[in-house]
Amino acid sequence: MMAQDKSTIEKSQDTQPDTGYVRKSFPVSGMSCASCAVSVESTLKTTPGVKEAGVNYATQSAWVEVTPGTEDQALQQAVRSVGYDLIIESENAQEKQAEAQQAQYEGLKKRTLYAALLTLPVFIIGMFLMGMPWGNWIMMVLTAPVLFWFGRNFFVNAWKQARHRQANMDTLVALSTGIAFVFSVFTTFYPEFWHSRGLPAHTYFEAAAVIVTLISLGKLLEERAKANTSSAIKKLIGLQPKTVRILAEGKEVEISLSEVKPGAVIIVKPGEKIPVDGQLISGTSYVDESMISGEPVPVYKQAGEAVYAGTVNQQGSFRFKAQKVGAETMLGQIIKMVQEAQGSKAPVQRLVDKIAGIFVPAVILIALITFASWMVWGGENAFTHALLTSISVLVIACPCALGLATPTAIMVGVGKGAENNILIKDAESLELGHKVNAIVLDKTGTITEGKPVVTDDVWNDSLNEGERKKLVSLLYSLEKQSEHPLAAAVAKKLEEQSAALLELQAFENLSGRGVQATYDDQTYFAGNFQLIKEQQVDLDNALSKRAKSWQQEAKTVIYFANSKTVLAIMAIADAVKVSSAEAISRLQQQGIEVYMLTGDNEQTAAAVAGQVGVSRYQAEVLPSDKAEFVAKLQKQGKVVAMVGDGINDSQALAQADVSIAMGKGTDIAMDVAKMTLITSDLQAIPKALKLSGKTVQTIKQNLFWAFIYNVIGIPIAAGVLYPFFGFLLDPMIAGAAMALSSVSVVSNSLRLKGSKL
Repeated sequence: MMAQDKSTIEKSQDTQPDTGYVRKSFPVSGMSCASCAVSVESTLKTTPGVKEAGVNYATQSAWVEVTPGTEDQALQQAVRSVGYDLIIESENAQEKQAEAQQAQYEGLKKRTLYAALLTLPVFIIGMFLMGMPWGNWIMMVLTAPVLFWFGRNFFVNAWKQARHRQANMDTLVALSTGIAFVFSVFTTFYPEFWHSRGLPAHTYFEAAAVIVTLISLGKLLEERAKANTSSAIKKLIGLQPKTVRILAEGKEVEISLSEVKPGAVIIVKPGEKIPVDGQLISGTSYVDESMISGEPVPVYKQAGEAVYAGTVNQQGSFRFKAQKVGAETMLGQIIKMVQEAQGSKAPVQRLVDKIAGIFVPAVILIALITFASWMVWGGENAFTHALLTSISVLVIACPCALGLATPTAIMVGVGKGAENNILIKDAESLELGHKVNAIVLDKTGTITEGKPVVTDDVWNDSLNEGERKKLVSLLYSLEKQSEHPLAAAVAKKLEEQSAALLELQAFENLSGRGVQATYDDQTYFAGNFQLIKEQQVDLDNALSKRAKSWQQEAKTVIYFANSKTVLAIMAIADAVKVSSAEAISRLQQQGIEVYMLTGDNEQTAAAVAGQVGVSRYQAEVLPSDKAEFVAKLQKQGKVVAMVGDGINDSQALAQADVSIAMGKGTDIAMDVAKMTLITSDLQAIPKALKLSGKTVQTIKQNLFWAFIYNVIGIPIAAGVLYPFFGFLLDPMIAGAAMALSSVSVVSNSLRLKGSKL
């Protein structure tokens, strides 16, 4: 099956609050070459109500930014007027496009087969039985249906383009084969016209028929190859079961996945895939969540815990309540992100689009110049040579190879990333990744596990048991309101000591330092050493010595104090990930400078940096400092990648040339970052950069071959070799070369699928 079916972008709508415009995406059907995408894009851009539009030929999709109230039907009508279609139904848009593409593929397959059957006798007569009685008449009768029935789409589309003063690949095919056919028909009816002038009465029916058949065959092969570029999306969609077992009125009922609504109670048995996101209400089991976390070890699940679509139940049975269905599930979001990335345009593609837009008119002009040149300087048989060479020029030029060079490589690259737990948001980051020569890593959650645990706590000796008990509850109440992961670790530890929640006044987050609050008219602080230093709070020698010894062990120290003295200190350890040192070493071997930034103290930062082999690091860094650090590296001419997981990293992520979020990080970090790693393994970073390099290499190879093909092919077709070697390219060979050029570009992109990262 060829269909790109589910890989196509489903119609979606998203209001842009900053601009007042509405952004919509639609599947497009009927596009057969890159020039078609340019035609649809320019048509959409000139439709009333449209501010901006873009079309991706490889994903067969379009997006528009329109003023609110712009009718979808108006956009569809505009696109239909130039020979294509926009699928505007919000329901089952993917299925409709898949059906349309499948029908188009089947139609193309039949037309190619029947055209080949009729072309074969034409080719034999034209090439080997030229003196055959009634040969020209037989060839004319057989060629007419090849061109005007099985190849009618070339002429219909060319006419639709011409009505809008546009041209595409169909224009070239229709012009070349149409001229050859009309010339041959004239010769068949009036051969004496040529004989009376001492010229042979050649016909070119076989050239016209073979060109249509070969180009149809090329399109067929191209469609099959393009379908393979979207296999990653198919694999992701395949993670969901098609049917779901739910509990309805006390009975188990099997329904299709699309019928599941939030609130439904779903039954999952051992070995089954979980269909939607929800919360477990009864039963226990181990669930393989490697699809979303990258962790190979199954996670134990019990009542109250979340389960996600696409993950696999291992042993026990359980029931859960559906909370998010369809595109709202985490898997749905991942699929959407991959689809949008595959549909996005790499910067180099914008230049290629411009070239494709003027390519066809330029080729027609070259063909006219070729014809005129041969007529003037062609000598004997000038007209015959002028006709053949101009037809060859029209046939051999291939804008498709140019148009497919970048988007097919991006599609395969993004898909390959998704298979390796690397979600890429747009093509630009994939194109930039291989240029990165400096990478900045956040410590907590990136180099370390991001699961801090309180290992030790020491309270001020001056406190009696009653005071200490009250302060435990106070510190618990203070840290409970903070969103910092270290505060959560402290709160969890105190919870185990039966701490009570107290009502605080004037709670405040102090960015990069800690928190403060008032209780019983007394101000309390919890945070790092910088905070108590700023507040000029006393720290007795015993606590100070203990804090230093913990820091030398790479532990983070939290200070709890009132406005006069430090009341307690706590040591928090966050284990370094097993793969961090190896991943950093691999990055350094690739010639990339690795930096570590952390809000932690100098001793802890030094200890962690030493463990993972990072010599460049900065401690006690505030969130804004991280962005400034990235900007400083950029000013030195470096291409900087930032890797982080928290809200405090989002500013630096936005500043970096390539931003990478850890999948277990905050939503904000993942929203800002252009790449998200759905694994905690840092080895994915060198893989992502290597994937970028391989994708860009493939794009360059594709563009080189597409350009060199046209640069060499068009002059040869025009007959530049004839004065030196007496060589003229047959239009049939030109047609075969043109068909093969697109197939070779798509096939080269598919090689990426098998590459090792």
